[in-house]
Amino acid sequence: MRKDRNIEPRKLTLPRLMGATSFFVLAATVLPTVVSAQVTDTSPSPTSGAADEAVAEEAIGEEGNVIVVSGFRASLDAALDMKRESVSAIDVIVAEDIAKFPDQNLAESLQRIPGVAIERDAGEGRAITVRGLGAQFTRVRVNGMETIATSTDGASANRDRAFDFNVFASELFNSIVVHKTASASLDEGSLGAVVDLNTGNPISYGAGLTLTASAQARYNDLNDNVGPRLAGLIGWTNDAETFGVSASVAYSKYKTAELGNNSVRWAQDPFRSVNGVACDLDNPTGECAEVANAFHPRIPRYGLVGHDRERLGATASIQFKPTDRTNISIDGLYSNFKEDRDEFWGEVLLRSEEDTIDISNYVLDGDNNIISAELDNAYVRTERYHRESETEFYQISANIDHEFSDVFRGTLRGGLSRSDADIPIETSLMFDDRADGYTYDYTDMKSPLLVFGPGIDDPAAFEFAEFRDRPSFLTNKFRTVALDLEWDVADGFQLASGAFYRRFDFDTIGYRRDGVYCQEFDCAPGATGAPVTDDLAEIFDLGDAGQPAGNTNSWVVPNLDAATDFIDLYGRERVLQQGEQRDVTEEVKGGWLQANYETSLFGMRVTGNAGIRYAKTDQTSGGFLSGTYLTVERSYDDWLPAMNVNIFPADNLILRGAIAKVMTRPGLGSLTPGGSVDQFNFRISSGNPYIDPYRATNYDVALEWYFAPGALASIALFAKDIVSFPLGTSTEGTWADSGLPTSLLTPGTPVYDAIVNGTDPDREFEFRTTGNGPGASLKGVEFGLNLPFSVFSDLSMLRHFGVLGNVTLIDSEVDYTVSGDVYTRPLLGLSKKSANGTVYYDDGKLSIRVSAAYRGGYLTGTSGNSNIFEGFGSSLNLDAAIRYQLTDQIEVSLDGTNLTDDYRYRWTDDFARRNYENNHFGRVIMAGVRFKL
Repeated sequence: MRKDRNIEPRKLTLPRLMGATSFFVLAATVLPTVVSAQVTDTSPSPTSGAADEAVAEEAIGEEGNVIVVSGFRASLDAALDMKRESVSAIDVIVAEDIAKFPDQNLAESLQRIPGVAIERDAGEGRAITVRGLGAQFTRVRVNGMETIATSTDGASANRDRAFDFNVFASELFNSIVVHKTASASLDEGSLGAVVDLNTGNPISYGAGLTLTASAQARYNDLNDNVGPRLAGLIGWTNDAETFGVSASVAYSKYKTAELGNNSVRWAQDPFRSVNGVACDLDNPTGECAEVANAFHPRIPRYGLVGHDRERLGATASIQFKPTDRTNISIDGLYSNFKEDRDEFWGEVLLRSEEDTIDISNYVLDGDNNIISAELDNAYVRTERYHRESETEFYQISANIDHEFSDVFRGTLRGGLSRSDADIPIETSLMFDDRADGYTYDYTDMKSPLLVFGPGIDDPAAFEFAEFRDRPSFLTNKFRTVALDLEWDVADGFQLASGAFYRRFDFDTIGYRRDGVYCQEFDCAPGATGAPVTDDLAEIFDLGDAGQPAGNTNSWVVPNLDAATDFIDLYGRERVLQQGEQRDVTEEVKGGWLQANYETSLFGMRVTGNAGIRYAKTDQTSGGFLSGTYLTVERSYDDWLPAMNVNIFPADNLILRGAIAKVMTRPGLGSLTPGGSVDQFNFRISSGNPYIDPYRATNYDVALEWYFAPGALASIALFAKDIVSFPLGTSTEGTWADSGLPTSLLTPGTPVYDAIVNGTDPDREFEFRTTGNGPGASLKGVEFGLNLPFSVFSDLSMLRHFGVLGNVTLIDSEVDYTVSGDVYTRPLLGLSKKSANGTVYYDDGKLSIRVSAAYRGGYLTGTSGNSNIFEGFGSSLNLDAAIRYQLTDQIEVSLDGTNLTDDYRYRWTDDFARRNYENNHFGRVIMAGVRFKL
């Protein structure tokens, strides 16, 4: 059994907080105690006058009993204590108790922090944006060690530096720290933030046995799926609290339905005829020219994307304190994340088929869109997509903290991690038909009306025309070792320094089993595929996809097992795709020197640090170019000075300022010397191993007012002068201009027909690559408020209520070159406005929280098909949680996420905002129980 302990008074002094070593020891060992027990703190009070009286009123009950703040409120107080005492600008989220993170997903917890917005995958948070800078600009560390973890999103894998938070179960972590300003002691590689995920150390749980277990049932109202979510932690520490071990495990399995529509962008092309009049495809006139110059949806469709996910995570930790001056810890983390993705689409291929389709009764809107039309001889396709993916991650790290004397200490740490993101199966099967009487109507861009003619639900009307399988495999490896030293030179002055070595290896490879049926097998004369029999097909029913009345809601799709067996798809030889085999190795060596100080200026307390960090990067990248595997080596170095200063005009008021040079290394996908061909969209993409890192100077100033216990009002201004900013470029040219061999092309694709069969040998291609851009600017402001109503002494009936909220406003400018034209737009992934708020009630037994998170629209890329940019519309997510403590050991809970079933709208072309996709994922309700011994 866990024993009760008396907590000794402890003063949190600056020198013990400033170094990276001491900071992590504090997070791992002090915070769980602060959250769960009463602590007597002899440091200067953060409040005075009436606020001190409010503290007394809150701490003393009607009969003079001490009231211990616990639960959600205590976690907020602990987080504010860390923020207040930090020399640099940080934000913190602390678990309410051991293995009890407040959200089902770490990214969803992070969106509560000012300046943080999240990107969602299948309705749950996956990656974060900090102060307008996307996931690739944020470094993530687990237990102090940099980590790269990738999974899959949409129809592709994350093969970059971005960190996928959905890989890990939130129950495995005790705290998150977001560093918003840089210091010399903090790992380089971030323009936005460094995020620390901490699993905690066993000695912090106290002497004896600690046991925690929880079970929840997860229900999604869109597909009526019920899945389990289980977690448990066990720990033991000896009576002397010098040795402890712990282990935790978390498991969940659930299904999410993504229902909606998709246009796969809009395009311009001439049709075979318009309103019954044949068109001259090379020189259209009249209505033929009007239609050819207008935009139409490329692949209008409704469908289901099903996500079947299974997540297993585990941690293990050993902590040993042989003396009062030495702390040794070994931490392990394992995660396995599996997802089966299944798609069912009913669509018309206008893409590259317009010259065989007759259009009539068309309507143009004010943005030059063919907003509605009727199509004859339409290329009808029904599609079945299936992908099996698995991400397996493990990390082991070790820390040795030792105090050589009262004024000199050091930390030696090292570790390794590996992340494998594999897609052994990625299959697409297509049934094709030609049909008359298809109509579409995008008058309501978000919910178009798509109506198929007869035969869409008749297998005999279709032919089995195409098949694809595109397995791919990705591996990230990371190794590091570092030594940090701290020397208290004098009272209020400390020197700290360190040296580090890191090696990162990235490897990816992709294959194809693509084919057109009649080119791989014998077909009857005039046929374009195998006849579809009943056993090769099944009927798909759409369900609630937000479609209007009169929409076609059921159609034939390939039966996955029967159709793949019919062609022996997985027995076919897979062919290496040269453009998808590439690797990058980075070795980084360097060191840092930093001075930490605490002094007085004009009677005001002043704290801060100043230092410089040096990093030398040796990079080797490889990839195929024109059939030859090339390897390119390069080196570059960075000197990164940084300074933080904090002025205390009063004990409860902090004015912070920071300036630093920062850098982020280029995206991994951009560094390959090779390239690949998009054989359906006439696009050739290639890398550039010589692009420079993103480099910037960051400026920050903030004012924090801790006006009462657990209360904070803050404002922060920030600016980033990005002097080096690699950008994607796009130019036009022919296949001959590329110098690539035709052996790279797959028979049956539009590019193969145009180039190899000679139907359009001079067809222009879009060439995409990455170059060193002209730079960018970013500036913004954050407003934050933590307000427990206990600060209002005359509203004692509301003392258990409180509100949290923040608003972030950001502006940025980047010059993008698209098809030779320059456009000034914000950074990709940047929302100009974001906000979130929480209203809570917490009396120690009953806790209720309602949270809303708003994110403004943002750009995701430069698009294609003459569309200028594409991006997502704004989103608003509403969540709620209820906890009730039945006994000291048992708690029941009820959680709801996405309670408004918010739709995710994606558009293409910044001028017309045409529909790209619009879908929803359903509400999620979780009910459970938690036991703690």
